Amino acid sequence: MRVLRDHQYALPEDRGASAAIGNFDGVHLGHQYVIDRARVDGLPLGILTFEPHPRQFFAPDAPPFRLMNAEAKAHRLEKLGVDILYELPFNTALSGLTAEGFARDVLAEGLGLKRVIVGADFCFGKGRAGNTDMLSAFGQRFGFEVDIVPILHGDLGAISSTNIRNALTDGRPRDAAAMLGHWHRIEGMVVHGEKRGRQLGYPTANMNLDGLHLPKLGVYAVLVDVLDGPHAGHYHGVASLGVRPMFNGDVPNLETFVFDFKGDLYGSDLSVALVDYLRPELKFDGLEALITQMDADSDSARAILKALE
Repeated sequence: MRVLRDHQYALPEDRGASAAIGNFDGVHLGHQYVIDRARVDGLPLGILTFEPHPRQFFAPDAPPFRLMNAEAKAHRLEKLGVDILYELPFNTALSGLTAEGFARDVLAEGLGLKRVIVGADFCFGKGRAGNTDMLSAFGQRFGFEVDIVPILHGDLGAISSTNIRNALTDGRPRDAAAMLGHWHRIEGMVVHGEKRGRQLGYPTANMNLDGLHLPKLGVYAVLVDVLDGPHAGHYHGVASLGVRPMFNGDVPNLETFVFDFKGDLYGSDLSVALVDYLRPELKFDGLEALITQMDADSDSARAILKALE
């Protein structure tokens, strides 16, 4: 998958694609439906998205809301067979383009798109003034085909990033997965922590959660993919997502204990999938009670994950 980060520097091989446009946060089933509609024999499959997310640009101090960071989103899109990722910088210049300017300067002249596919609620241009009717009209004027895709619904209602966030906030990762079409994953590099888990017999891989929507704090059964290094592969585990109340922590992070694993994961990139919510964060009377509960959590997680095999 090629990645282009500026529409003004598109090469000939970057042009002429059939491209789905959107933020694609989570790359859920609705997004996948739009992407599938963009697949056309003889044309490269493109995705046009923005970094940072426009919501981050306009409200930088708002609480984190993203389901995926940019790297995780790119990984997921590559797995779906995307040929070109147009990851355009959402900045003052781009946000100031009128709807017509965006259609002309970015879609037609900049990227030379042949087809543009968007969801029925797509808005674009300064002040979100452009809608799908306007996009269709601009397509006729500037020479690209437009396909409008209806909002997808499932058993849990409209499939949307908002509804997925709500499911995760409620501690319902399986409902989130039903809308995503895949497990909700947290991806990032393993960083050094305070190494208390090692002293308790539960060494953990620590990952920060900067910029991401926080699922319900607590303990989860997880699937773990080590994405690089000598230990690359698939594992089972149990993870604590929270602030470590036993040790008076205040910054949320993800601490994952990987079952039946020996080795050093510091600096490795991990993808941790939340499968089931086991329990909330608790403050115990002492370390012995904590270890007893961690043993029980591990047993529960092993049973849950074995049932997936």
